[in-house]
Amino acid sequence: MRHYSPDLTPPWKKPQPVPEVPADPGLVVEEPRTGFCGAVIRCEAGTVTLEDRFGKHRVFPLQPRGFLLEGRVVTLVRPSKAPVRPTRTASGSVAVPGARARVARAGRIYVEGRHDAELVEKVWGDDLRIEGVVVEYLEGVDDLPSIVAAFSPGPDARLGVLVDHLVPGTKEWRIAQSVTSEHALVVGHPYIDIWEAVKPAALGIGEWPRVPHGQDWKKGVCRALGWPENTGAAWQGILGRVRSYRDLEPELLGRVEELIDFVTDSGGA
Repeated sequence: MRHYSPDLTPPWKKPQPVPEVPADPGLVVEEPRTGFCGAVIRCEAGTVTLEDRFGKHRVFPLQPRGFLLEGRVVTLVRPSKAPVRPTRTASGSVAVPGARARVARAGRIYVEGRHDAELVEKVWGDDLRIEGVVVEYLEGVDDLPSIVAAFSPGPDARLGVLVDHLVPGTKEWRIAQSVTSEHALVVGHPYIDIWEAVKPAALGIGEWPRVPHGQDWKKGVCRALGWPENTGAAWQGILGRVRSYRDLEPELLGRVEELIDFVTDSGGA
């Protein structure tokens, strides 16, 4: 007859059970042994792939108690069901499965730079294609009067413009006022750069750093956060953490929605 020794380990020394969490795409976790923190982009048999804020990918085994979620130890498991087709777009609009892009309108939305255009495309791209609205970028607002004059906005070709850091009394504000008309709308957000319109929580930071006046803002942010001073790579990491409108500040959301409504109004159809 086999004899079994009783387990005399005190309860407080026994490993405590931890929750099992499905490794759904977008879930942000940390692998404690390496300190690698990233969002789940793929979960296959026995492994999970994470993407950090710089766009770097790492593959880890799905081991018990293998990850931290908001500082708590968890066991990641494969999602039990295939991802459900989203019923809403990244902007929060009702999704229209199979909808074809509309032929581009004559009206346009201009934004100040390439990063602005990429962010608008990521969050509002589905909506813009259905509405037939094209987004282009200006690389600054100094030439905006000549660009608007060449565009010749009218009832059938409305123009909307999004400007960074639009503060009353500034040169940019005066330029915006000079080109605003019945068929041309210029709006702005209060942020120094479009980066700042991404909520800090989406990036796992407490707040955007304050960069001393006179310093390059983007490089100053990279230095303050300990990121490599490669602003292009930093932006791709930031953009990769934006999943939907929930990751953006409301001051930007309202302005972009305002421009879309303006350009797609019946006067600009």
